[in-house]
Amino acid sequence: MGFPWGNAARLIVASLVGLAASHSHSVISIANYKQEDIITRDVCIIGGGSTGTYSAVRLGDFNKSVIVVEMKGRLGGQTETYIDPATQIPVDYGVEIFHNLSIVTDYFARFNVPLTTAVFPPLQQQWVDFRTGKLVTGYEEANATALGEALVAYAAQLLKYPGLNAGFYLPDPVPGDLLMPFGEFVKKYSLEAAVFTIFQLSQSMGDIYNKPTLYVMKVIGLDLLRNLESGFLTTARHDNSELYQNAQAALSTNLLLNSTVVSMDRNGVGGYIKIEVDTPAGRKLIQAKKLLITIPPKLENLHGFDLSDTEQDLFGQFSNVGYWTALLRHDGIPDDVAVNNIGADQPFNLPVLPGIFAIEPTGVPGLHNVKYGSPNTLSNEAVQNAILASIDRLGVAGTDTTTTPEFAVFSSHTPFGLTVDAKAIEAGFYTKLYALQGQRSTFYTGAAWNAHDSSMLWVFTEALLPSITA
Repeated sequence: MGFPWGNAARLIVASLVGLAASHSHSVISIANYKQEDIITRDVCIIGGGSTGTYSAVRLGDFNKSVIVVEMKGRLGGQTETYIDPATQIPVDYGVEIFHNLSIVTDYFARFNVPLTTAVFPPLQQQWVDFRTGKLVTGYEEANATALGEALVAYAAQLLKYPGLNAGFYLPDPVPGDLLMPFGEFVKKYSLEAAVFTIFQLSQSMGDIYNKPTLYVMKVIGLDLLRNLESGFLTTARHDNSELYQNAQAALSTNLLLNSTVVSMDRNGVGGYIKIEVDTPAGRKLIQAKKLLITIPPKLENLHGFDLSDTEQDLFGQFSNVGYWTALLRHDGIPDDVAVNNIGADQPFNLPVLPGIFAIEPTGVPGLHNVKYGSPNTLSNEAVQNAILASIDRLGVAGTDTTTTPEFAVFSSHTPFGLTVDAKAIEAGFYTKLYALQGQRSTFYTGAAWNAHDSSMLWVFTEALLPSITA
């Protein structure tokens, strides 16, 4: 799904990308570098997002020296916060909530960032088909009783697979229920009343109706349901990026920001993995005893990496959806209204994608949080134009007042939701994927290895630390 062409062309392109990824490095000689351009550490971490930052902090607790290579100019990845210049009110438009777990509360307390129970104020709901901009008359959400019963029934199915709490630890053979499209699973277990709520909680995954049930269960797991009942956490100052700002200050001498991997040699000659990195201060050579990769393992992200045939084969099977988030200034939508996209003629009224998932108020007058999804990768320009065109249709249809909207901020979270097809899952894809841990002194964490959920990624990473530090 990462390419807009047919399967044959996609496979050819993937093969070429993989070939470039696996053969773009050369033998790395330390003699080519001045001593001040050589960085020696116990662990090199590729990616300074949620898992990369957490890993760097915790590895320090094990007395391991680290260096983090991050392509952006900051840590935090998809945790993004906008400070409104007029009101100075912070608005989280990336990661917004966290699970109420000790691993979460301890991590935030470590960096003096207070937490509070997330509160979702009551809003007027508009149900709109964004293809036309028109209100969908007669649509009603499932009543509380029916929804509760359906979620209990769904939880009963989750309880069958305790291995999903910590990762993609699947029974062998993989049960048919996990492989079937979620729409069929819903019908089999009479979960219809919960479908739209499950979609709203996992909308960034895109078309959940046709995805293998496994992926819905990974996003909407038992601990998420527990927090849905007891309450999620968010930062008391409503600035989730504060965690990463404070962590960045603590890790300052161990960061290479605005930096990218050029070449890699994991043959272990001299006891070190060697990684050449382009930085704002010029090219550096990292020597590390171990490597931790936290970025999405798509072949196009791994140029310069010396991938093995197995790594190339497994990573080449991943598909992804597109996901974008933005804050939009628009006076035509009231500040107490959430505009939800639904497909008037679709199963369970799930929206047709590519399209807006929802437009929600932020607490800042005239500023709205917009989420957009696509079954494949699109250019940022195409998504921005599509968002503006969708809002224009609201005005033409008379749903909301027409004004000229402007983007305050816009961010791509693509590639998002890495998945493989049901046949690959059945053939043991995740057993093979997890077997990569530790090979060539390389370890992996991040959303492809568990779920797009910071809290659960920290749990996964914590469990991996003993292997990395051994």
